Amino acid sequence: MYQDPKKPNILRSLSVYAVLSWAGIAAPIIFIISNLVAAFSSHPDYNFIRDSISSLAWTPLGWVQTIGFMIMGLLIEAFIIGLILSVQGGCIQIEWKFRLGASILVFFGFGVLLVGAFRTDPAGGLHTVEGTIHGIAASVVYWLFPIASLLIAPCLRKQPYWRNLFLYTIVTSVLALALLIVGVWLPSEVSWFGLYERILTLDELMWIEIMAVWLLRLSLRQVKN
Repeated sequence: MYQDPKKPNILRSLSVYAVLSWAGIAAPIIFIISNLVAAFSSHPDYNFIRDSISSLAWTPLGWVQTIGFMIMGLLIEAFIIGLILSVQGGCIQIEWKFRLGASILVFFGFGVLLVGAFRTDPAGGLHTVEGTIHGIAASVVYWLFPIASLLIAPCLRKQPYWRNLFLYTIVTSVLALALLIVGVWLPSEVSWFGLYERILTLDELMWIEIMAVWLLRLSLRQVKN
């Protein structure tokens, strides 16, 4: 029986897409689990609505969240590679937007690594270089996401498989931008900062999760065909 010599290479590439998509699926899940582990090991007074995510780094199991951040950053970087390779084929006419958006996404993943590598300053403590780096990295990461996703969105609209996620990407990006703009005007000691930060984080991580699931479905469907 004749076998197409190109098929093994195709299957290998599709298996790579599947692995990279699983990296994107796992990243938010690992972050949420590590966050909950650190939260439930903390002082009983810790409040999900009031206290920031980063403050969990100073809890007894804060190192679990730190590792969660690092693993999530690495997994996001791997997923971004798969997403770029999958989407870029339909972006010839607007290639510069896609390249810029993809580059920003890469910095987004790297920024997540920095957020995990440097702890925030302890509540009521002195400002430190480590805390300053953490704060700057966190702010930059939050802002990079909506910019990158808005630049990538036109590419999604041009491809039949990804087109259904175009509107979702726009809504997610606009919501993130709106929350970030609101955050600029928030007082330094707002009683619901933890809730605000978690909504913003969940908005951005859910986009990664859904895009990763979509990439996995694409790889599995192509294997069947």
